[in-house]
Amino acid sequence: MKYKKWTLKEKLEILSKSEEIGVVETCRKYSLSKGTFYSWKKKFEHKGEAGIKVTYETKTKEHKEAEEENLKHP
Repeated sequence: MKYKKWTLKEKLEILSKSEEIGVVETCRKYSLSKGTFYSWKKKFEHKGEAGIKVTYETKTKEHKEAEEENLKHP
């Protein structure tokens, strides 16, 4: 199964949807494990949006290629 990277907006939508239709149905709808859901919920309750903020770097393919090229030709 491919790893899904969720945006902050998606995480907030999932957390709010769970209050409407329940945790189990929400996890099924978004193909999300209950463990991941409860991890997000706990972080959100303790730190708010900062707790579930996306922390991984996103680089475009062109940006990555440029970095590799710079490493080859200093």
